[in-house]
Amino acid sequence: MNALKINNRTRLSLNIHMLTITDTAQQKLVEILAEEKEPGLHVRMYVAGGGCSGMQYGFEITKEKNEDDWVIPVENVDVLVDAISMQYLENATVDFKSDLEGSRFSINNPQAQTTCGCGSSFSPY
Repeated sequence: MNALKINNRTRLSLNIHMLTITDTAQQKLVEILAEEKEPGLHVRMYVAGGGCSGMQYGFEITKEKNEDDWVIPVENVDVLVDAISMQYLENATVDFKSDLEGSRFSINNPQAQTTCGCGSSFSPY
């Protein structure tokens, strides 16, 4: 398992990998897992094929940690990102937004060459 060092502003870095999780997103991740009321759960963030732009972001609740996971500590919650997804999330910022369009996690990804209108999928090429 790869461990990331974290400072008090949650700017995560190791070698060339950087991922920022805003305070608002951190609070929502902690809130989501607290609602589950089951110990040992983690949030997995991933990138998978699909969506209208070719790649899509996803989140899931899991008990499993994989050998290639990057572990991002957020308060008492571990956010897991697999090694393949991490290369697509390098220098991205994860935020949580609530507005007229609803509530959602929002990812600002500088590697995204094109995105769909709703922002849930992208193309890195």
